[in-house]
Amino acid sequence: MAALKTSVESIFVGSPINQPAGSKTMKLEKIRDAQQGFTPVLKRRSFSKLETSSSSTAAALTRDRTSYKVQDVAKSCGGLDYFEEMKQRFLSFKKNKYFEQLEHFQNLAKAQSPKFMVIACADSRVCPSYILGLQPGETFMIRNVANLVPPLENGPSETNAALEFAVNTLEVQNILVIGHSDCGGIQALMRMQDDVDSRQSLTENWVVNAKVAKFRTKAYTAHLSFDQQCRHCEKESINRSILNLLTYPWIEERVRKELLFIHGGYYDLLNCTFEKWTLDYKGSKVDEEEVGRHSIKDHSFWS
Repeated sequence: MAALKTSVESIFVGSPINQPAGSKTMKLEKIRDAQQGFTPVLKRRSFSKLETSSSSTAAALTRDRTSYKVQDVAKSCGGLDYFEEMKQRFLSFKKNKYFEQLEHFQNLAKAQSPKFMVIACADSRVCPSYILGLQPGETFMIRNVANLVPPLENGPSETNAALEFAVNTLEVQNILVIGHSDCGGIQALMRMQDDVDSRQSLTENWVVNAKVAKFRTKAYTAHLSFDQQCRHCEKESINRSILNLLTYPWIEERVRKELLFIHGGYYDLLNCTFEKWTLDYKGSKVDEEEVGRHSIKDHSFWS
């Protein structure tokens, strides 16, 4: 503490507040030199005092020093450096794709004009760009829990904000809602109680957007196992999201004028198959009770 006191005094001893009236003030250079010398002294004295303490204090010092080091948080318990792997993948992309298609990527840097919008689940196993071969600039994408589209009446969300931008600004021509097997969000929906007061998590408060799909599933598949019911609800919720898209006037108008087409897709993780269908607007309707009906066309199965 004596060294610390000396260091502090060395900064202010020549300052106007410590000098008699009429004496010269310390030059700016001296003040700056003293200030620059203060911090290292403080650090050295602080660590010196800690290092001569008891063993428990020394252990605490070790933890303290460690906390201020830049940690490599990318390493897993197995020792694999994921960020290093990402770096190599990025450099490979830059070398083998970016430079090979330099003009294309430079044009993308100026503007985007995707024709497709994809709404998919946040599940790490479902990567639309990978499984469908979507390229940069082709698709405007939203990913959320259970690939849901809430109806307009439910208020603002990141999903309908992205919808507004994609449809009104980018003027995409297709919206594809992609669901998948073994969806944890749908399983949460099927397990949760219908009572509003029983919702205890953010997930439950989100997946309730597909409550109509749950009710329809329960009505038609009461005799089936829970897993089978979930499978049914996974597809039912896609169709419910498709109908919910029509609750947005600026979407419904473009669909009616055939400027925008809405599609559903279902990815089976286990069998690696994909179903695709298109909404038949003329045969579909959303009513005030949120029941509505949907009609599809161009149903295909990719296996």
